[in-house]
Amino acid sequence: MPGFLSEVDWQSLFVPQVPLLESILRMSVVYLFLIGLFRVVLKREAASLSISDLLVVVLVADAVQNAMAGSYNTVTDGLILASTLVFWDWFLSYAAMRWRGFRRILRPAPLLLIRNGQIIWSNLGKELLTEEELVSNLRLQGVNKVNQVEYAFMEMDGRISVITRARRQRRGAEEKKVA
Repeated sequence: MPGFLSEVDWQSLFVPQVPLLESILRMSVVYLFLIGLFRVVLKREAASLSISDLLVVVLVADAVQNAMAGSYNTVTDGLILASTLVFWDWFLSYAAMRWRGFRRILRPAPLLLIRNGQIIWSNLGKELLTEEELVSNLRLQGVNKVNQVEYAFMEMDGRISVITRARRQRRGAEEKKVA
């Protein structure tokens, strides 16, 4: 073996220092807690990540690092944590696809924000969305006034989808032509 490889302490590099089950449980608890927290608190922020949102994510990661990892120094401990994180991400996506109950929890139904040109203020409040932010989102979709909107929804990923009255009327006229 070449000289530089014989100087490596292979045991301290690869033999886990934290028990396997403890690493998996630590990562699982923290990941599931953060998924729940972010699903409830940061839904509307998911659509566009601002500097302050990115800072929150970085600081949360730093704050929970020791809770996830305990004290680990080996590559193997890090790989166990990463594998656990990837497993939970895959499993929750699979569960949401496969079972309706999980889907409702992990991917909530769209929330109606505007109906027939009228803002639903209670739903805006649920998402901590101001009228200015809502109108800004409408403008980004080419809608100048709230009264032009038939329906607007806060989607599960935080984006706002809009169905205008004009679009709905055009679609109805096209359906009559086909029939």
